[in-house]
Amino acid sequence: MTDLASAWSALGGDPALLPRVSAVERPGVLDARLPVRELARACVGACALAAAELGARRAGGGEVPAVRVDDGAVATAFVSERHLRVDGRTPETFAPLSRFWRTADGWVRTHANYPHHRARLSAALGVPEDPEAVATALAERSAREVEEAVYAAGGLAVALRTPGEWAAHEQGAEVAERPLVERERLDSAPARVFAPVGRDPLLPAAGLRVLDLTRVIAGPVATRTLALLGADVLRVDAPGLPEIADQHADTGFGKRSALLDLSAGREVFEELLASADVVVTGYRPGALDRFGLTPRALAERRPGVVVAQLSAWGAYGPWGDRRGFDSLVQVATGIAAVEGSSEGRPGVLPAQALDHGTGYLLAAGVLRALSEQVEGGGSRVVRVALARTAGWLLEGPRSGGASVDVPVAQWLAERDGPLGRLRYALSPVVFEGGPRDWARAPGRWGADSARWV
Repeated sequence: MTDLASAWSALGGDPALLPRVSAVERPGVLDARLPVRELARACVGACALAAAELGARRAGGGEVPAVRVDDGAVATAFVSERHLRVDGRTPETFAPLSRFWRTADGWVRTHANYPHHRARLSAALGVPEDPEAVATALAERSAREVEEAVYAAGGLAVALRTPGEWAAHEQGAEVAERPLVERERLDSAPARVFAPVGRDPLLPAAGLRVLDLTRVIAGPVATRTLALLGADVLRVDAPGLPEIADQHADTGFGKRSALLDLSAGREVFEELLASADVVVTGYRPGALDRFGLTPRALAERRPGVVVAQLSAWGAYGPWGDRRGFDSLVQVATGIAAVEGSSEGRPGVLPAQALDHGTGYLLAAGVLRALSEQVEGGGSRVVRVALARTAGWLLEGPRSGGASVDVPVAQWLAERDGPLGRLRYALSPVVFEGGPRDWARAPGRWGADSARWV
């Protein structure tokens, strides 16, 4: 079931704390055939409860603060990229070549928001970066042929599958065997000793240093949440992989952003790692291994670290080394087929719920790992995958009612910053005495120094 109890259980949380959570239910928001609203509420609720639990521990004990999860706030945050305005301008969320296409035997979805992915898609198909040329080329090939050819070229394309076809696929079977949140203790590092925090507001992650090696939505949502809770989050990107500006604006709240070539700047990275409490990675599995960024290698150099890893398909199975995005995982796992029309055209969820939901689960996993370290010590690793979250969603009941528009002004805010005048969605992670907004607006991508403040 896509409910709070199952999410909290997956995080290793104490079930006795569940009554601390209350919900404001708003039927009709995030409406879909699949239980998207329930999944979103569960992910946010688990994250807020993990934050409240850690906050109570750091504030000297006592009762864990009450958590309130409002479906309206959650639904607004799950489409935060749509609510973003930059000096009044509405950002573009998907590029022209990121969409569904008809093939000779079905449907395929591509993802080409980044220039290098557009170039690889074009090269794989042997056509210019033009929608009409791409459509013509795809119409002549089978969906599975396109999937393999584009991936072989380093691009992103996934054939539409039903839930049954995904369950029969080797990757689908591997994913289904894994827990929703994978948690592991790596060593016998001493118990973590936290400095106490005050209660105005209660910042559970105050004083913690988080190295953010993530991109796009899910990973940055997780680290954006840790920044809200008081962590010093430093996002580090390679100079040759620019982030989409509006995407950075949406997920960069509370963080600093630096550029660092890990090949040439290893000494700088090691200095950062030496005093980091958490390392969050969201690149394709194995992509960072050559830099010594496996969980065990990090724990050897920084005993007591919490390593949080995000992937699209899981770091195992035949697709374990593939890139992926929320939209593609929806297509592969059967979500797009379930949400499609009676005529067979694939559909989409009302939000990139796999990205956002998995991001809150990852943040919750980090917070719970920190709480567990107080008594049990040990370096820890937390792993989540978009495909596993998709499987959890598909396990839930199917319905499909009427979509309801809820006024969202109470969950939006505006502020000026280095990127201009921003309108943005507030975090739905709310607990008694906790923060309601980020301490800083997003700065320019890569403009900060690669060092801790």
